[in-house]
Amino acid sequence: MPMKAVLLYGPRDFRMEDWPIPEPGPGEVLVRLKRVGICGSDVHNYLEGEIGGVKVTEPLVLGHESAGVIEALGPGVEGPAVGTPVAIDPSMSCGHCELCREGYENLCRANRFHGVAPVHGTFREYLTHPAHLVHPLPEGMSLDEGALLEPMGISMEVAALADVRVGDQVAVLGCGPIGLLSIQMLRLAGAGEITGTDLVVGRLGAARRAGADMAWNAGTEDVVAKIMDHTRGRGVDIVVEAAGSPETMEQAVEVVRPGGTIVMVGIPVVDQCLFKHSLARRKGVIFKFDRRMRHTYLRSMLLWQNGRVDLKPLATHHFPLDKLGEAFDLVVAKGDGVLKAMIEM
Repeated sequence: MPMKAVLLYGPRDFRMEDWPIPEPGPGEVLVRLKRVGICGSDVHNYLEGEIGGVKVTEPLVLGHESAGVIEALGPGVEGPAVGTPVAIDPSMSCGHCELCREGYENLCRANRFHGVAPVHGTFREYLTHPAHLVHPLPEGMSLDEGALLEPMGISMEVAALADVRVGDQVAVLGCGPIGLLSIQMLRLAGAGEITGTDLVVGRLGAARRAGADMAWNAGTEDVVAKIMDHTRGRGVDIVVEAAGSPETMEQAVEVVRPGGTIVMVGIPVVDQCLFKHSLARRKGVIFKFDRRMRHTYLRSMLLWQNGRVDLKPLATHHFPLDKLGEAFDLVVAKGDGVLKAMIEM
């Protein structure tokens, strides 16, 4: 029997097709996909037909936040056993270049990533994948939570880039899933006080539940004035820019203290960073940019096993594969309290 796959043919143009179920090759496993989350990077491709300057020129399957069940093993593969629920690391690097050897597989120039052209992603029923890039889920972890290990890994990388000191004051600008997970990771890393901001009222409550001490509405309040007033004009030690908007980029430079760090994880629609160069220069701001994640799956599962993170509240909505367009439209509209929309197969 064929499997179902949904391809993006152009902006807002999804089409379901029948594909043959692939056979796992040497070193590969066949995964029956069960959950795939919709990421903000998927939304860029859906709306604009590109992400970070990489254009979709041929029909493409999106999706990379994935969990499923092992269906078959390729030649030479000893495990995970058939029937094992797994999370799927979507990042495939060469493993032998200078960057890979130094532990920066996320920066590998030959990196291939699910759902980034020309590599098909996971909004489909079956996937063959290198066996070393699938991770058995801990006992009791749901498939939703397994799929969320990928964005959790991004947020772990954000916290690592931030180089948090115990007691640091932090502002997270943008409280979508990555912002909310970053709040949890920054708290675990030792942040003394975290402020979240967002335009969506419902996400402010989610930010507080994730561990933010304060959460302010960037649509109705002057968040720069509030942060600067709260810090008595000092500014915060670290800003995580997780919205990708020109406004939050400017706000980040305005609220960070001199010598402070800004971690850029939001992806802008226009492939530029917009802020006051003179202010950033006078402050001596340290900019760091997140590029996916490195070696996070085992650590993230350990945090979950020990009750240090809460992933369940993020998976707010579920859709079948044939309703993928409806799911994307809900995420774009930020309607109905959506945080993470999951495709369930």
